Amino acid sequence: MNNTEKIIWEIEEFHKNIEKWFQGKSEHQESLYKALLSGFSTDFKMINGNGDPVTLSIFGDWLSTVFGKFPERTIQIENIEVNHSGHHGLATYTETQVTGEITTKRASSAVFLLNEEKALWLHLIEHWV
Repeated sequence: MNNTEKIIWEIEEFHKNIEKWFQGKSEHQESLYKALLSGFSTDFKMINGNGDPVTLSIFGDWLSTVFGKFPERTIQIENIEVNHSGHHGLATYTETQVTGEITTKRASSAVFLLNEEKALWLHLIEHWV
């Protein structure tokens, strides 16, 4: 895979897996948890849609509280745009989550660290749309 493909794959795979996590659709919860976190740098930080800072540790702790909490939630990713150098990538995309009659939408910007195998999430900034 080239660097653009690595970044797009990571974004799509993460959101596919977190949708399964929210829905509780996994017989192997621990494996899915590890898969979700395996795409992140240990230095990962994000600013969520509410403007709150979140570290990888905080994110991992939060994940363990929401397994199966949203069995109807679906997640759609669209408008992915990627730019990269040899070692870093920047992606923007729109994420839409639908839970019953509630729809939330966020515009996201993510910085990735690139290596030969994959793209690792380093920073993520979300804004409510």
